[in-house]
Amino acid sequence: MENNLVAFLCDLLGKIPLEIMQYEFMRMALLGLLIITPMAAICGTQVVNFNMSFFSDAIGHSAFAGVAVGLVMAISPEYTMPALALLVGLAIMAVKHRSGLSSDTVIGVMFSAVVAAGLAIVSRYPDAMKNSQMFLYGDILTISEKDILLMLGLAVVFTVFQLFAFNKMICIELNPQLAKAHRIKVGIYQYFFAALLSLVVIFAVKAIGVLLVTAMLITPAAAARNLASSYGKMVWISLIIGIVSSVAGLFLSFQEWMQTSTGATIVLCSCMFFIISLIFRKKKRA
Repeated sequence: MENNLVAFLCDLLGKIPLEIMQYEFMRMALLGLLIITPMAAICGTQVVNFNMSFFSDAIGHSAFAGVAVGLVMAISPEYTMPALALLVGLAIMAVKHRSGLSSDTVIGVMFSAVVAAGLAIVSRYPDAMKNSQMFLYGDILTISEKDILLMLGLAVVFTVFQLFAFNKMICIELNPQLAKAHRIKVGIYQYFFAALLSLVVIFAVKAIGVLLVTAMLITPAAAARNLASSYGKMVWISLIIGIVSSVAGLFLSFQEWMQTSTGATIVLCSCMFFIISLIFRKKKRA
């Protein structure tokens, strides 16, 4: 049934009247982007407003360490990457709650730790470095059916959480004490959000790479913040910018006159939207 679902969705995308959509890998790549990009856009708005921009960087670089650990232990990186990402994400929240330190401080320490661990492993085992190069840059064109199914599963859990906890997360960020007074279990929501954000970042790494994963989350949200007059509008604008940038980046990178990395092209499209948003913001202030 699951295979039929992916095939059905790819067949729908195949009806797009473009020659490049005749290729199965392009349909798979587009499907993967249409699943991961909305989650990244929503997470991006929360990361920007919750002052957690550095968080995605730490998780993204934990993917590099996760790949290295998996290759050294002869375990598929498909398992070690999300496992280490979840561990790092939850550890950041745990240290933040127990130490009383600021988010930036805790994330900075964890970021340094995972990068150092990854570099230590690849320096000890040079072969691990060769095999982990693809995760530095990402390649959405190599996405597999298994990746699509895992993304769909994550999307279901992510959507349910956002529908139930979106307003609660805003309340928690604005005033944690007020949230507790309203019997909102602050710690549980923050841990759950950190776990979901970690998984979203890991799947985004497969699409766009460790080096650019933060830009995929932050840039659409930053552009939306320049244009939106409310938090709700910011989410929708970020969604639109993220999806349009991803689709445009995928199609442009495949053109003969372009022939650039898909991940880099997606981020460049997002940056163009950010520049445009700055222009509109200046006009509003004038």
